[in-house]
Amino acid sequence: MRITGCLLAASLAATATLANAKPFHAVTGGKDPQWQKAVEEARALVAKLTLEEKIIAVTGMGWEAGKCVGDIAPIPSINFTGLCLNDSPTGLRWTDRASAFPASMNVAATWDKRLMFMHGIAMGKEFRGKGAHVALAPMMNLARVPEAGRNWEGQGPDPYLTSVVSAEQIKGIQNQGVIACAKHYVGNEVEHFRRNSSSNIDDRAFHELYLAPFRASVDAGVLSIMCGYNMVNNTQACGNDYIINDVLKGQLGFQGFVMTDWFATYDGLNVALAGTDMMMPGDAVEPTKRNWPNVKPYTFGGKGSFWWKNLTSLVEDGQVPVDLLDDKVTRILAAWIRAGQRVNFPETNLHVWDPKSSKHVHVSEGHDALIRDIGAASSVLLKNTGSLPLSALKGTSVALIGSGAGPGTHWPGYYRSHAGYEGNLAQGWGSGTSNFPYLISPHHGITDRARKDGIDVRWTFDDWDTEAAIATANLADAAIVFVSSNSGEAHLNVDGNQGDRNNLTLWKNGDELIKAVADHHNNVIVVVNAVGPVDMLPWAEHENVTGIIFAGLPGQESGNAIADVLFGDVNPSGRLPFTINRKREDYPAVLDYTNPNYPEPLQINYTESLLIDYRWNDAKNIEPLFPFGFGKSYSIFGYSAPSGYNPNPYTISVSFEVTNLAGPDGAEVVQLYIGYPEGTGEPPKVLRGFEKVFIKSGESERVEFQFGRKELEIWDVVKQQWEVPVGNYTMYIGNSSRHIKIKADFEIAEDAPVREGMPEGYVPEELEEVQIEVQEESPIEKETIAPKEGEPETGKEEPTHIKDEL
Repeated sequence: MRITGCLLAASLAATATLANAKPFHAVTGGKDPQWQKAVEEARALVAKLTLEEKIIAVTGMGWEAGKCVGDIAPIPSINFTGLCLNDSPTGLRWTDRASAFPASMNVAATWDKRLMFMHGIAMGKEFRGKGAHVALAPMMNLARVPEAGRNWEGQGPDPYLTSVVSAEQIKGIQNQGVIACAKHYVGNEVEHFRRNSSSNIDDRAFHELYLAPFRASVDAGVLSIMCGYNMVNNTQACGNDYIINDVLKGQLGFQGFVMTDWFATYDGLNVALAGTDMMMPGDAVEPTKRNWPNVKPYTFGGKGSFWWKNLTSLVEDGQVPVDLLDDKVTRILAAWIRAGQRVNFPETNLHVWDPKSSKHVHVSEGHDALIRDIGAASSVLLKNTGSLPLSALKGTSVALIGSGAGPGTHWPGYYRSHAGYEGNLAQGWGSGTSNFPYLISPHHGITDRARKDGIDVRWTFDDWDTEAAIATANLADAAIVFVSSNSGEAHLNVDGNQGDRNNLTLWKNGDELIKAVADHHNNVIVVVNAVGPVDMLPWAEHENVTGIIFAGLPGQESGNAIADVLFGDVNPSGRLPFTINRKREDYPAVLDYTNPNYPEPLQINYTESLLIDYRWNDAKNIEPLFPFGFGKSYSIFGYSAPSGYNPNPYTISVSFEVTNLAGPDGAEVVQLYIGYPEGTGEPPKVLRGFEKVFIKSGESERVEFQFGRKELEIWDVVKQQWEVPVGNYTMYIGNSSRHIKIKADFEIAEDAPVREGMPEGYVPEELEEVQIEVQEESPIEKETIAPKEGEPETGKEEPTHIKDEL
């Protein structure tokens, strides 16, 4: 059985005009009438341009030569306004009166598609308000290695979860008329040697894992994609004809433009021929001396530019076909038109190199509530023996321990690009950061909330004075210890960590601080602000550690969001977007901190192939400390027996009831995993769906999953096409990769029709071996929770501080 047609949505007919140039995939607009119209209009504009103007459209003005992190100059002859490109996935970088959003890792931890979209909406509004045409977000490299420095900018190691989050963020950003940029294409998973390494990925893992978020981005209509610093199978990513021309523009039918990462190219010709459309920021290398405000456009300090006049020569010499250059310009102009930026787009009013000269337009109004909602919804309750939520009935005082509880000595922007931190950790460091307009510390948020319940607050912020920590804790009924672990981008070093973390241990004496307090106090709650998994085993199973919250990087409302969960104003519903293992050896991939063959590129071999994160744990039978998708609630949920049917010949549907058995109103994150037939080479199970459903106490809601061809297809490396294997499948439904509540088998028959989707061979009777369980916290023995007779479906949403129409 096979899926024909693959993913070739774009025209394959366009070719270069020169005999020595490889055919390329010319932009057509695909199947989108609006994009087709934009392409038609863009082509008409390109026909009016001189060669010099075309080169202007594809070459950045130079580092620090404009107002933004990257700039494309205006072309007055066609009324092209130029483009302002600016970081980052957490908001506008190097400007003021804008928001510092939670990290995308936190957005993923909400497992809430509505919040993912609203995050994109708010981001898009702020970029538009500042006149920034291109938001350099979202980042979607998979968290293959837990220490990798920029994992927090992405959405975790799972390709399906990352795909969903990225697509929703893109749709939100572009809903506001801002061009989103999916990055970094592809295999840019670590910071060490990112400019001198090759990510060696087998064809199947490339298609099924690392390409997946970009495929979802293309399906979501993303207008731009950024290629990375690294090599892919020993060809530099931005000059890799296979991954850009054949796969991205061919197989995926991408209609937007491809830009380089900043200074991520090493020649001009191969990059042009491979399908890269825009060189950023224009310079060949970053100038060693910062000359602003004396930087003139196109002066390119350092080693000049690989494009600009060099690209002019390549075109005039016939090495780069004119129609290929025209296609690059067409893609850029079509994206500008498709985004609606041709008319009524605000003038660029920020200036990242000279903030004082910006217009100081306020763009963050109202987004504090959304940021707080995401922060609370992404807080993952990992352990609770009854100490949470806090209330006056459980004690009249709390102690806040550790620097992470308080404000820093300096404001967060004291360290450039946050390469250093004091107080609460709410972002990592590097180009993925944004300026904090303020930062609510946990001390601030908790003190404000505790006052309402008459709860006293004591504190000590010294991480190294364990005696003071013990003494302060012993004056309170509950001790809350705040710990952290940080990472960021490679060009900045923080405490000896060159972007990537050196290990998974806590920073700032965190382990010793927790153990010291827990050895002397019987009610210790740990709050972890971290960029990803940390080693929790030294203290997680300590009998006096009664609660653990993984808060991640919540952004400017960090303290309020944490307080919301601690006091039960928000019933925790965050779920881990990664696995936390018991020891470092339980993770499948390691990080190379040295290159013994330097100056030859470091060879990073993805030997684990498809077995990333929980897939590795399942395949190797490794018990995690906290599994992927896991998170506790203050409620207890039960699942009913499922029913299955075919709503159409190409779709499988399964539905069931989820009941809030006990506790307050709350949200359950229901997850669907698929186990493939034997012999397919797939992991034991893979995530293929999730729904976050809000359920009032004592009530039930029906959850339905529908899945078909796209959820079940795998890459056939021999036939070079997507296929849906025939045979016996298993669906696993639960609230983590290890907490399975429903298990059911189904079969895909050999003789089923395959043209555009799934076969007709699936019927309800094939739901076999159904197993029903309840959460381990439930006092109820294993039973099926039947839906209440005659109860209407209400479609309730989880309450939030904001309205949908941001």
